[in-house]
Amino acid sequence: MKKIFVGTVMTLAIAGMSVIPALAAGGFNAYGYNYGARIFNGTYLSWCESYPGSTAASCEATYGVYAHDQLVMKWNAQWDACNAHGYDNPTYCLGAWDSNEANGRFPGGSGESWHYKIIWVGSEESNSPYWLPGGYSVWGNYEVIMDQGSDPNIGIGHIWNALATPAGYGAVNGH
Repeated sequence: MKKIFVGTVMTLAIAGMSVIPALAAGGFNAYGYNYGARIFNGTYLSWCESYPGSTAASCEATYGVYAHDQLVMKWNAQWDACNAHGYDNPTYCLGAWDSNEANGRFPGGSGESWHYKIIWVGSEESNSPYWLPGGYSVWGNYEVIMDQGSDPNIGIGHIWNALATPAGYGAVNGH
């Protein structure tokens, strides 16, 4: 029994030594962003509060029942480059993608669960050579290529609002 205890303590100590430098080197900010890893892990409330001038009260009013739903966003380097260069330059934007997952399936949450995949297509939207059939336009220069989830307020079962074909990042012309 003593050997198992000592082994467990040593394993935890070694694991801790590898985690502590990672945390010291950066990691997640108070809102849930880890810009180095290109990930956000928080809530709609913490995401909203990250914007200058936003307050918890204004964010609660904006997002209501969704404010405390868990939100995970991931994006690539092209997404950052595209945002930094005006959203419509293929040199910086081609291949830009974002994935958003929202989960409110817990006591006090909205009850909904959704997953979105978004790619850059340019200002031509559905006339763009990068457009994938089956998606829909968002923010003027982007296409939602997957929008699926569940909402008990709508009904029982899984809901698909968009599923582009071919599906996935990298499916067409360098995405």
